[in-house]
Amino acid sequence: MSTTPIVAITGLGTAVPDRVVTNADFAAYLDTSDQWIMERTGIRERRIAAPGETLTSLCHTASRCAMSNAGVTADQLDMIVLGTISPDRRLPSSACELQALLGARNAAAFDIAAACPGWLYGLAIAEGLIASGRAKTVLAIGAEKLSSVTDMTDRSTAVLFGDGAGASIVQPATGDGRGILSIVLGSDGNLADLLYIPAGGSTEPVSGKVVEERTHYIRMAGREVFKAAVLAMARACDEALARAGVTADEIDLLVPHQANLRIIEATAKHAGMPMSKVMVNVDRYGNTSAASIPLAIAQGVAEGRIKPGSLLLLVTFGAGFTWGSVVVRW
Repeated sequence: MSTTPIVAITGLGTAVPDRVVTNADFAAYLDTSDQWIMERTGIRERRIAAPGETLTSLCHTASRCAMSNAGVTADQLDMIVLGTISPDRRLPSSACELQALLGARNAAAFDIAAACPGWLYGLAIAEGLIASGRAKTVLAIGAEKLSSVTDMTDRSTAVLFGDGAGASIVQPATGDGRGILSIVLGSDGNLADLLYIPAGGSTEPVSGKVVEERTHYIRMAGREVFKAAVLAMARACDEALARAGVTADEIDLLVPHQANLRIIEATAKHAGMPMSKVMVNVDRYGNTSAASIPLAIAQGVAEGRIKPGSLLLLVTFGAGFTWGSVVVRW
């Protein structure tokens, strides 16, 4: 891939529920503790949607913010790409429901189910659409309401996940050097059963048996997922840096998927980057899957750690298994 950017992220917006659920809240009814959760995950609290708070409503708030920051109106949107594995309904797509809320009458809209790398996959789609001339302005979103697919009685998964949305406006690069320098995507479906939802799809539709056995919730083999994540993210970082023609020393900030502090530390170690150059907010939000990286970027911008011209390395890994890495000049 050319190191001359084709597209740039011209606006970013995020949204999270107001409700904060702490480790102490889980310890009140599960066999766990704040210390146990912190030592194994680095998570202290997460945001959980209130009754009636939908994925689409979170996306709407985040999208309006991104559009405002980019100076874009709803009529200017050519495409809406929403990465999520927790849509409000199986039919229609949440992207179409968002299109209606935004009044984006000129935009085509669709969801993609790429799990945690959903936003990076969306950026790749946006880049392709713009490069081909099929679009000029794309709204690419990563959003999850994971509380709807998490078994809150299972201590191995209940404490991990949170809800949130991150939206971005992607447009042609202006030639000032800012924009996406490289994108690497990958998958390995042979490992699918290490992190999956057993039932609730067309193979085994929702039934009394499914609900009783709680197989419509996320199941995860944590240790195996950890190993696969570290290896895949390390390879993705190396490849993205090589394609962008930059070295790890030139990266101003590594923004990894916020799933587990140990995975983040292992990824930073492989890249040869000190933790002082790594964005970490897993303690505040838990694993928000496709929303994770845009939430972390937004916090980095707010804290002054990301400025115009900052060179960022983004990397993520999720169910599928899927993974991705992006080098972007902010």
